[in-house]
Amino acid sequence: MSGRATPAAGAAGGSSAARQVIDILHEISTLLNTKLDRTTLSLCVSLIENGVNPEALAAVIKELRRESTRLREDD
Repeated sequence: MSGRATPAAGAAGGSSAARQVIDILHEISTLLNTKLDRTTLSLCVSLIENGVNPEALAAVIKELRRESTRLREDD
């Protein structure tokens, strides 16, 4: 055996691995009380993988939360 997975097995394994990474990130996120759900974490990972600066992304998330809180207080 060569140790290589078939393309179909690799795709299924990649999906499983990606889900596992998001699960681990969600556990860490929960421990750090970030209040990010799995979907949001997945989007953040995708943005970072596509070149978005992680610090800039964090700043945007913080600003959106501040603005959301401010708008709720104005009601």
